[in-house]
Amino acid sequence: MFIDKAVIKVQAGNGGSGCVSFRREKYVAKGGPNGGDGGNGGNVVLQADPNLSTLLDFKYKPHFKAGRAEHGKGSNCHGKNGQPLLVKVPLGTVIRDQADGTLLADLTDANQSVVAARGGHGGRGNARFASSTNQAPRHWESGEFGEEKILELELKLIADVGLVGLPNSGKSTLISKLSHAKPKIADYPFTTLKPNLGIVKYRDVGSYVVADIPGIIEGAHLGKGLGHEFLRHIERTKLLLVLLDCSADDLYETYLLLQGELEQYQDGLPGRIHSVLLTKSDLQPEADFSELVSKLPVPVRHISSVTGAGITELKDEIWSALQTIVE
Repeated sequence: MFIDKAVIKVQAGNGGSGCVSFRREKYVAKGGPNGGDGGNGGNVVLQADPNLSTLLDFKYKPHFKAGRAEHGKGSNCHGKNGQPLLVKVPLGTVIRDQADGTLLADLTDANQSVVAARGGHGGRGNARFASSTNQAPRHWESGEFGEEKILELELKLIADVGLVGLPNSGKSTLISKLSHAKPKIADYPFTTLKPNLGIVKYRDVGSYVVADIPGIIEGAHLGKGLGHEFLRHIERTKLLLVLLDCSADDLYETYLLLQGELEQYQDGLPGRIHSVLLTKSDLQPEADFSELVSKLPVPVRHISSVTGAGITELKDEIWSALQTIVE
């Protein structure tokens, strides 16, 4: 199951308290203070793991607690630090503090990590308070409490190319032809209920990642349909391909609708539209789209995922376009 949002509670370990102790040895009547410091509590660390692809696990385990530290001991023995807790999250996870919405981290690189909750500092033992005027201090400090936070996790897929279109425009079929992805495919709207990623192998030279999101409808940026929940997954893409079903009516109006929804969701997002793909071209082999081509501000390519027409050329075009994009 694909889950791209979760709320978790993280609790760092408490620091250990300092110790009050005095040196007691034979023939030493008044030994000095030797109470050790308490250890530091363990941190809670979130780390990006490229092998994870969903936040599903956090639905069933929303609480994470690091180890508390040991108290200080006599003979100037410091308490052990608390065991830190490493929590793996998918690559592309955005972490926010629920209390004030502060962005703590956007984990976009493999093994990138952030300390989500810091352990409490250990308290000082009485040996720390010895002075020329107070040679037998009985003062000590308690360990600090570790931080507790409620975190909001939001997963944004990391892909090179995003497929955008109305429901049933052929996005899932196309990604299955470009890559080895196996999305659900059927001849009815909203077959795709979750984003799909596909890795496209290119001519033994390299590869790139394509993302297919559920179909966008009018008002998607306001939460209508499934678009609002999944538009976030094309925020990181380097380029977008708009798919138009060439057997449908009003193709230019459909393009304007999709362009508008992208713009209202995030300023500048339509600027990543690289080209328009007229899908299902095998159903309209004799149709004339010259008027549509003249109106569109980006190149237009005819493809058929059923017959394979235009798929190889599309792979070449995407690869060439990605090589020109400066990170």
